[in-house]
Amino acid sequence: MMDQRTNQRTDEEVIQESARKKAYLYSYRPHVRRISRIESEIEELRSMKMGSAVNNDGMPHGHNQSDLSGYAADIDDLERKLTAEKSERIASYNDITERIEHLKNENEKDVLFYRYIKGMEWWEIAEKMNYSERWVHVLHGRGLKHLELPKEFIEVQSNM
Repeated sequence: MMDQRTNQRTDEEVIQESARKKAYLYSYRPHVRRISRIESEIEELRSMKMGSAVNNDGMPHGHNQSDLSGYAADIDDLERKLTAEKSERIASYNDITERIEHLKNENEKDVLFYRYIKGMEWWEIAEKMNYSERWVHVLHGRGLKHLELPKEFIEVQSNM
């Protein structure tokens, strides 16, 4: 009976460790989405400003200068957010890909990279690697098992 409890606890620990590793690896994709959203916001602001300045009578018109300062401040704020998010994305990318590169098996590296950096679906990874989805899942599990988390991430996760 004690052996089953020990094995069960070990299985639970493995599941928790795997979940921590997935959370770490998934931490890259939100940067990609936030960058895309900020770029869309900038584009939307610019298109609204361009749309409000168009007058179809063909005659030159003066512009409301006070209107431009708010617009410029909004664009500047979004561009600063975009720059900061891009820096965070690069740092996250470098950290995660460095850890993936430390794996010994190239197939495990590919599966983790395609899944967590490229954001590919399981079937897409299987097709790209010319494997079955089942085998891709096996490689994924092995890759997670061999991946080492940064100590900072482990400490943050254990405090939550």
